[in-house]
Amino acid sequence: MNDYDFDQTRRSFIDRVLKATAFAGVASAAPWAAAAAGTEQVAVGDRVRLGVIGTGDRGRALIQNIAKTRNCTVAAICDNYAPNLAKGRALVGSGVRAFSDYRAMLDARGLDALVIATPLHLHARPAADGFAAGLHVWCEKAMARTIEDCGAMVKQAQGSGKILQIGHQRMFHPTYLNALKRVKAGEIGTVTQIRASWHRNNSWRRAVPAGASDRQINWRLYRDSSAGLMTELATHQIQVGNWFLDGVPTRVIGSGSICFWKDGREVYDHVALIYEYAGGRKLIYTSLLNNARYGCEEQIQGSTGTIEPELGRIFREVPPKTLALQRMQADVKRGQKRAIPIGGATWFPELPVTTPGESLGWGEYSETMLQFEGFGEAVRSGKPLPGLLSQAYHASVASLIGEQAMDSGEAVKWPTSLVAV
Repeated sequence: MNDYDFDQTRRSFIDRVLKATAFAGVASAAPWAAAAAGTEQVAVGDRVRLGVIGTGDRGRALIQNIAKTRNCTVAAICDNYAPNLAKGRALVGSGVRAFSDYRAMLDARGLDALVIATPLHLHARPAADGFAAGLHVWCEKAMARTIEDCGAMVKQAQGSGKILQIGHQRMFHPTYLNALKRVKAGEIGTVTQIRASWHRNNSWRRAVPAGASDRQINWRLYRDSSAGLMTELATHQIQVGNWFLDGVPTRVIGSGSICFWKDGREVYDHVALIYEYAGGRKLIYTSLLNNARYGCEEQIQGSTGTIEPELGRIFREVPPKTLALQRMQADVKRGQKRAIPIGGATWFPELPVTTPGESLGWGEYSETMLQFEGFGEAVRSGKPLPGLLSQAYHASVASLIGEQAMDSGEAVKWPTSLVAV
């Protein structure tokens, strides 16, 4: 793609987002969206200078997305694992400073904000140190390993007057914004249930190189550093559930198990939960690591239709066909006779609808890149994008009470002592 094509497709995206956010319901549910679309080209010297902590797979993906933005630049990188730091250096070039200790990176100064892409249990400490150093913070989801640490991060951001933005990129995805617009417009009627799932078929276990430890490389598999599927995957889709249901759960029940990968891991490889919302509405969530047939999806189910944002499709409810037995009963009442099939497909009336649905459209831009442009706008203006932190905080809390519900085998109510955000 050349520069001209890039500008053209960018304008196309901006037009779509602005049209979406112009709708009253979407403007209140996604007030941050226009900020991502409104970013203008800025001089290199005026770009927000980011220090990236963590240059593993995810950190390097973030660096690549930051490089595509118009208002941010990577000014320093840090990782205490030398092989990852070397891979990070290869991406950013020799002109970008590299550190093995993030505190040395803070002391060196020259940054506007931190990007934290470390293992989950290592989010809270560098975030606190970043705020103390006068920096803004962008942090990967979930926010932290405990509800207490999540609340502390919110308080530190509020107390310092700095921006805290969490990596829930679906909130910047043009297809999701279009889906939200159509839900708010009533196109699928009253939404009473969301089914969400994230299914994979791999162990999640990585080979441990010489000189590294299993817990260092496979931190997602151990309780002290991760809640497994709940914090690494589910938190994304719980955020979508909260967003489309316009609230937070009242309580959650769930069941978790190490069902297939019995390899010494401590976190569940199979989870099933029901999050209850006001009015009896529900988010039903499943995730497993030994069958990828249904992949990743959210099904937003209303009285007149269904929206599946990951597939980018909207489906209308099809009026139920008259069953063969019902037709026979009607014929008898009318004194009529005709051939009635007694087997086959007519006796399976409740199979899933297989119509192709209608496209919700796709954006040309990565939602991960767009969220960094939004973060850049927030840092440059000194004002957080409204509603983002609340969505992230509540999604993280919901994922962690889901873990509690599965561990205890009992329903867990929404906490009453959360930080106001």
